[in-house]
Amino acid sequence: ILAHVGADNVKGGEAQGKLILTMFPKGASIMNLQGEPGASPALDRNKGLHNVIDPVKDKYKIVFEDTGHWDRAKAQTLVESALAGMKTPPDIIIAANDGMAFGAAEVLKDRGLTGKVGLVGFDALPEALQQVRDGKMTSTIEQMPGGQTTGALDALVAFLRDGTKPAQAVTLLTPIAITKDNLDKAERMNEVK
Repeated sequence: ILAHVGADNVKGGEAQGKLILTMFPKGASIMNLQGEPGASPALDRNKGLHNVIDPVKDKYKIVFEDTGHWDRAKAQTLVESALAGMKTPPDIIIAANDGMAFGAAEVLKDRGLTGKVGLVGFDALPEALQQVRDGKMTSTIEQMPGGQTTGALDALVAFLRDGTKPAQAVTLLTPIAITKDNLDKAERMNEVK
């Protein structure tokens, strides 16, 4: 390959974990909705979350962890089932993509838990940004799709113009957590209605 410009999914998962530590400095119970088993983004995002949570597992407990297969409806069913088996809901639900977070949001709404249980997605889709703005989600992880595209096109143009290859074949951008406080940092905020 000439160049790959993408998001560092491990750092994105770490951003989710760091947000938990910031939101709940005294500890938290966590529901973790993973992506498709075996898919590298799912593995990397989960690894990043565990990089942050595992060293402090005495205070931060993952009380439920399973795959929602990147799917809104499957995640909704999974969260409904998980909550039915819990005496108390978790402090926060982490989803490896926004689609699964949307499914979780429906369950939280139905149970009157919107705003009482934190909810963090990943992708910073316009619908997720709207839900963050409106208080239905706590956060989503911005992976800079515009930065990815620009970086890849810059590398391609430089190669086509004068044969210059990028200094490194793989460039990974560091995702950030988008909350109500920094919605202006979301690349797709202009698409939110």
